[in-house]
Parts: sequence; structure tokens; C-alpha cells
Amino acid sequence: MKEFMMIFRNDKSMPKPSPEQMQGMIKQWQDWIGGIASQGKFVATNALGFEGKTVNADATITDGPYAELKEIVGGYIIVKSDSLDDAMKLTNGCPTLLLGGKVEVRDVMVLPK
Repeated sequence: MKEFMMIFRNDKSMPKPSPEQMQGMIKQWQDWIGGIASQGKFVATNALGFEGKTVNADATITDGPYAELKEIVGGYIIVKSDSLDDAMKLTNGCPTLLLGGKVEVRDVMVLPK
């Protein structure tokens, strides 16, 4: 099986959820990731914070990750799958999609040591 990374993107202007809504969202994520894990296809995941900086090729530093974009990368999951098409099927039920966001699925390249 190959590894694929799903990158979760949402609109930066999305309103901040209430504590109750946040608890519900956490449950949705746990259930969705648990479903992938129960198939033996889960590798790793993390959410990304909102603090960061970007270093540009000319050595200038800008505040915030992708501050000039309207979308923000909120996190990722790495899964194992036989093909890109099979990895795409694992996005079904992803909470990001339920909130109107996007999931980018990319193969993970294995670099020689």
C-alpha cells in the first residue's frame, strides 16, 4: 500500500464555533478518523495552529501561514491505500467537507536514503 496525505482547507472567514459546536466537531473528526483506523489505513494526523510565519526565497519573512490567501490549511491526515482513487473514497464523511471546505489528496513520495 502507498501512503497518501489529505490536506484540509477551509475558508479563513469561517466563523469561530461555540464550545458546544467545537465538541460536536471533535466528535465528528474522531468518528471519521476512527472509521479509517478500523480499516487499518490510518498512519498519522495533526491539526495545525493559527500562529506561524512564512520565509520567502528572498529571505523576507511574512506574518502568518499563507496570510495572502483566502483559504487556510487546518490540518492533515496520512492514510494507506492501494491507489489514489481508493484514497479519495476515504474522504467520504470528512468533517471539512461537511463545513464547505476542501480536501486535497496527494501521494507521499518515498525518497531514497
